[in-house]
Amino acid sequence: MEVITILIPLAILLALSFIVGFIWMTMKGQYDDMETPALRMLIEDEKISPRKNIISTKEKK
Repeated sequence: MEVITILIPLAILLALSFIVGFIWMTMKGQYDDMETPALRMLIEDEKISPRKNIISTKEKK
């Protein structure tokens, strides 16, 4: 029974820390954009022109 006097305040402290962390992340904008991360893989990268590719391979040698 003595353990309960330690565990209950620890559980409350842990819960409060999660709530404070959630509010802090929400205020910082962590959850503002929920669409872009899922679509980021569909955005095409810049295409490398053949001229740039030739120059970069010559510089490596």
